[in-house]
Amino acid sequence: MRDILSVLQEVEPDLSKSERILATLLRSEADFIVNAGITDVADRAGVSPPTVTRFCRRLGCESFTAFKVQVAQVAFAGARYLTANNSSVAPMDVADSLLAQLQEAAERTRKTLDVGSASRAADVIANAGLVATFGAGGTSSMIADELQNRLFRLGLRTISVTDHAMQLMQAATLRHGDVIIASSVSGLNHQMVRALEAGKTYGATIVALTRPGRPVSNLADITIGIDLPEGDNILRPSMSRYAYLYVTDLLATFVAMKRGDESRESLRRVKHQLSNSRDEDDKEALGD
Repeated sequence: MRDILSVLQEVEPDLSKSERILATLLRSEADFIVNAGITDVADRAGVSPPTVTRFCRRLGCESFTAFKVQVAQVAFAGARYLTANNSSVAPMDVADSLLAQLQEAAERTRKTLDVGSASRAADVIANAGLVATFGAGGTSSMIADELQNRLFRLGLRTISVTDHAMQLMQAATLRHGDVIIASSVSGLNHQMVRALEAGKTYGATIVALTRPGRPVSNLADITIGIDLPEGDNILRPSMSRYAYLYVTDLLATFVAMKRGDESRESLRRVKHQLSNSRDEDDKEALGD
């Protein structure tokens, strides 16, 4: 898809003074342009309608109407990416606000969490023949890897898969008693849905960490719903990242408790090997 703001960045050094005013208007008031006529845009910028037309052609648009279509695509992506956030950049303020964001994410997640669903998910995971964790993108792929990291040390056979083609192939090898844990922040990952459909075909149970009512959730046998609003400051981590880590820790703890002695023995073996090859005492972390 053509990105009109990238085009603007390339041609901006060659723009006239009037065109630079229009460039500023495009970045700051994309929504206005989408709903305005050419005369309205000219009046807002203090230029003539022919100048607006020239500006549109500078950006590779044949007409003002074609220009508005591409501006609409920019506005749909989110106006918060076009303007700077006014929050403090002082290091101590940033540190404190990030801590507050983490705490708020955990508290909101706990208040809305269906603990019963998490407990049922832990039941099927604790007794699984194989646990395949699926994720793609940023937070979702990180959570897939972290779930694999947390569950294998409890004695479970686990694999993390973050490539869509590999997810489909892995799903085709599953059977009754196996579990897929699908992590999807948006819940709209249609390629993952295809892999989940394949897994269900061969008898796997689907546990989804995602937004309820979305395609990933609709296909799952058990959904652990996570649905937090995103902040306006795009330079900071997504709130959902903290929420997913909280649910991952909760799920892993539930599984560990349900497996009881099996978890303790597996963890003991891991610690035994680490203590005799790296640690001087028993106080180091159980794996880096």
